[in-house]
Amino acid sequence: MTIDRRHLLGALAGTAASLVLPRSGAQAQEAELPGGTFWGTVPVADADAPVLAGGQTTIARSGILPLLPRALAALDRHGAAISVRDRIGIVDFAQPSRAARFHIVDLASGTVSAPLLVAHGKGSDPANRGIAEHFSNQMDSEASSRGSYVTGEVYYGKHGRSRRLIGLDPDNDRALERGIVIHAASYVSPAVVAMQGRVGRSQGCFAVNPREITQVLEALGPGRLLFATA
Repeated sequence: MTIDRRHLLGALAGTAASLVLPRSGAQAQEAELPGGTFWGTVPVADADAPVLAGGQTTIARSGILPLLPRALAALDRHGAAISVRDRIGIVDFAQPSRAARFHIVDLASGTVSAPLLVAHGKGSDPANRGIAEHFSNQMDSEASSRGSYVTGEVYYGKHGRSRRLIGLDPDNDRALERGIVIHAASYVSPAVVAMQGRVGRSQGCFAVNPREITQVLEALGPGRLLFATA
């Protein structure tokens, strides 16, 4: 089945528009960033939606502060495609795969959920050292891609419940065609890290611990930004 990227983006915009309608009609909330500055207007429609279990911390204390300006710049740059702006995901591929490098940031509250393990692609780490050294947007490269993604629909595939991703930058705009998604994988867990010093490798997808997939998919529902950097 061929998926039309432009058609899916249009459908997402329509779906997300209904998601961001605030409970009180036209209510919205500005997100205060470290230093007392405010960034944009953040919808608070689904403020009661589930977020990740485990500890949360403030943005300033989370360790993602150096990455946040780039992620927010991407959010601004792709404003037409990113329709829901309450939460974003940031993946720091500069960190080794043994590190919890997947961060979910709640811009409305200024908090960050406990970071998660996430795999990178085999093509990014051909020597299986646990470090992403190469990135590619090419078909069959099995590599991770950097850049901005908008989260798409949930579907059920060979890895169970998964979420499609649409690449928005030249470095990742073939993500939908390549089948790059968020899915669960048994090779991503603290036990695997303890055994071999790194998690396993995906075929370019953002593979997470099966125990955390439900929370991740709910926290990063359709129309949100996932920003991958290195």
